[in-house]
Amino acid sequence: MTSASGGADMVDWNLAVATATRLARPGPQVSREEARTVVAELRRHALTAEDAVRGYTGMRAARLAADGAAPVLVVDRAGWVRANVAGFRTVIRPLTRKLAAKRSEAPGGAVLGAVGEKLTGVEVGAVLALLSGKVLGQYETFAADEALPPAPDSPAGLFEQPATGTGRPGPGRLLLVAPNIVQVERELDVDPHDFRLWVCLHEETHRTQFSAVPWLRDHVQSEVQAFLAEADVEPMALLERLREALAPGERPPGGSGTLLDVVQTPGQREILARLTAVMSLLEGHADVVMDGVGPAVVPSVLEIREKFQRRRDRGAGRLDLMLRKLLGMDAKLRQYQDGAVFVRGVLDRIGMDGFNRVWTSPNTLPTKDEIHDPAAWVARVGRQSQPKPPDE
Repeated sequence: MTSASGGADMVDWNLAVATATRLARPGPQVSREEARTVVAELRRHALTAEDAVRGYTGMRAARLAADGAAPVLVVDRAGWVRANVAGFRTVIRPLTRKLAAKRSEAPGGAVLGAVGEKLTGVEVGAVLALLSGKVLGQYETFAADEALPPAPDSPAGLFEQPATGTGRPGPGRLLLVAPNIVQVERELDVDPHDFRLWVCLHEETHRTQFSAVPWLRDHVQSEVQAFLAEADVEPMALLERLREALAPGERPPGGSGTLLDVVQTPGQREILARLTAVMSLLEGHADVVMDGVGPAVVPSVLEIREKFQRRRDRGAGRLDLMLRKLLGMDAKLRQYQDGAVFVRGVLDRIGMDGFNRVWTSPNTLPTKDEIHDPAAWVARVGRQSQPKPPDE
């Protein structure tokens, strides 16, 4: 694997992949035959989940079997790392170019930049190693390039290996991280076949959201690019905000103490508020659909949900909790909770047809305030499609 950055990416992505692969914990022990069975079952469950989600939501996404549909890749932890590196390169390229231009103006910038790329590559790799053992599945909105065939040295030669490639944007794709799914189903001591389908229901909902709503991907991407364009690349400005974040007193408005808060400009906080609302909607919607569909297709869904929720609430050790806080992973958990409350609140008031007005345009997405006040969204958007009662 060779680098295509030419020194302009500000991150040694090859080193990031190598570091993450080296530091990632090994997955659960499985035989070759069991690995083959798990991979095949996850692929079947992805198709089953597709029909179940379409029936429950009324959303019409491109069929998995159709040309141009977002593919499903069953990956191991190394494959998940490679896929996310490809996505990161695609998303943050405007920022890395901005940083590279700033570096070229500084004396000795080329030398310092080369060292910085290595350091950043190691840092990114360490974070990816941590996350690679936690993610069960992921709809990769900003996928790049195509999937490579199973690598000969991958476990049982079964897992697809997403290419890091050149960072050119491609269609979205659904990743199912088989080792993590097996590990969690064992930890929870639940029916493995039911758990695998349950996970697929959640992730298929994300695929359906982006496949059935053509403008959604471009909207999210434009918000992310706007967030990056607002980035202040002056080192002194970043150091000043770091000093303010570490000083006693009030946090910046909307700040939660994460590393992301430290480097945000006021403009970025406004954009992030909109992105947070969108992500809360998407995650909450997936949780609600998963629970709504579950009883019909997953016999032990109540047991799985109860045990999985206890696992979420319990968290992990003190060090892990600290890292989750710094990386903003605790905010991800709040997105599930806040978004699910919003979706259920809207469904209780105006049903699925009324709720689906949320997918009409960016203007019908809930604001950050409306995520916590479903009635406000219904008053603004949800009832617009309801027919007026006939005059008496």
